[in-house]
Amino acid sequence: MYCKYTVEIPRDHVVRVKSKGATYIYFEYARTYDQEKKFNSAKRQCIGKQSQEDCNLMYPNEHFTMHFPGSEKPEEQEEAKRSCSLQIGTFIVIGKLAESLGIKEILSGFLNEAFTGLFLDFATYSIITEGNVAQYFSDYSYHHPLFSKDMKIYSDSTVSRFLKEMPEEAKTSFLDKWNERQDHRKRIYISYDSTNKNSQAGDLNIVEYGHPKDDKGLPIFGYSIAYDSTNSIPLFYEQYPGSIVDMSQLEFMLSKAGSYGFKGATFILDRGYFCKSNIRGLESKSYHFIMMIKGMKPLVHEVIDANRGRFESSRDCYIRSYETYGTTEPRKLYADDEKERYIHVYHSVARAAAERLELERELNKMAEALDKTKNIKYDFPLSYHHYFDLIFSKDGKLMTYTENSKAVEEELSYCGYFCIVTSEKMTAKEALAIYKSRDENEKLFRADKSFLGNGSMRVHSEESTESKILIEFAALIIRCKFFTCLKDTFNSSASKPNYATVPAAIRELEKIEMARNYDGIYRLDHAVTRRQKDILKCFGLDADQVKEISRIISKQLSATEAR
Repeated sequence: MYCKYTVEIPRDHVVRVKSKGATYIYFEYARTYDQEKKFNSAKRQCIGKQSQEDCNLMYPNEHFTMHFPGSEKPEEQEEAKRSCSLQIGTFIVIGKLAESLGIKEILSGFLNEAFTGLFLDFATYSIITEGNVAQYFSDYSYHHPLFSKDMKIYSDSTVSRFLKEMPEEAKTSFLDKWNERQDHRKRIYISYDSTNKNSQAGDLNIVEYGHPKDDKGLPIFGYSIAYDSTNSIPLFYEQYPGSIVDMSQLEFMLSKAGSYGFKGATFILDRGYFCKSNIRGLESKSYHFIMMIKGMKPLVHEVIDANRGRFESSRDCYIRSYETYGTTEPRKLYADDEKERYIHVYHSVARAAAERLELERELNKMAEALDKTKNIKYDFPLSYHHYFDLIFSKDGKLMTYTENSKAVEEELSYCGYFCIVTSEKMTAKEALAIYKSRDENEKLFRADKSFLGNGSMRVHSEESTESKILIEFAALIIRCKFFTCLKDTFNSSASKPNYATVPAAIRELEKIEMARNYDGIYRLDHAVTRRQKDILKCFGLDADQVKEISRIISKQLSATEAR
């Protein structure tokens, strides 16, 4: 193979040989004297092909730099479009996952071939780089193979236009088709949680000032995900104005779940959704629930007091996997409650110690603040009045204070206890195990913000925001499946290796590289390591398949560059 650029033909020790309409340049690199024949024999090697436009120039091949190591590749008129080293490991895995999940097929229903590839490329970029800044996408494209047609590297303006011009029905089409693929015959547990995202664009209709969980002084919008805890996969998402509280949004989510065909499911909800209207809303749609109790101290304290001393040391009540004791009491939640619920009360020694320490530290901080505000007129929060008896002067200045021992002791007596309510009869152990499956949903939100870079949406139009959230959700589905494959494989092994996490596995897979050789052809740079084989095995891949896919990538790139 000959390079696409030309160099000056060396002046010494070269021979021009014409063959089939072309002139080849041979370099005479040595001469050996033949004693028998009594003459010198030349050793030659082809180093290039003469240019048809200029007889003083040639297209070099791989032997040229071998014989002329000091020669430099001339500066090309255009910047190199693709790196000489491509990281292909994670690309191969994500391609396999996107295929098996049916995401490629779903996207092809509302995007053309070029933009289907660009959609997957942007999702893969988010997973690998843990970022979502569109301006840096070209840097990612420079070092990776792409799903886009002909592995075309699109400009920043094209990516921006793609985000802005994605079809309006994209979100609806994707979620409809994605949820059609789920198994509706089996009853599932749906974990639902919400968060909010910051936005630097103040002119979006959905963005408002609210109560952010990560307050950066920016307007926000709400974002929630329904997660199938049974099959460990995200189902659908919602975005809504930032001023709407999470508790109010549940009603609309339940309607959406019904429209996707999830009948008779059990919803796992955290304490933020506990209220009478939400419980009645769940029942009106024939959904069951498992929910942490919040905001009903009299009820919680009544249940705890009724069971205190009966189960905290009983080995029959011990839940070994969570190092917690638990018991169950059937009762109604409200005076006008029509059904009997099952309240599960738990006690954890470790949790009690942590909560007691936290309370003591909080009391110390309050006492320090009170010491500093003596003889000063100050409006103290209600918590100060609860834990301390404050004595003020006639002009409203704090004179002195004493700790409210009764209130503090009562608070300490409830440390380590917590309650979960279920609409169906089950044991305390079963209820806790199901509720703890919400941990996967919590990890999902952490992955979305930390590992996909989506804590803030860096766009300035409604259309781009919608597009980015959809791409983010697709990336979340793929990353979640990535995590599940690793977990299912390594959890069954005797020891869990340090590369069994998603970020660590991606770092290892990124070390599988293809290098562009002197002839311009990309080839696998080195053999797949044992560690990489272990990771690939989690996804049903092996070293031979990596070699085969690398050859396909090489052919695609060669065909593209030949155009």
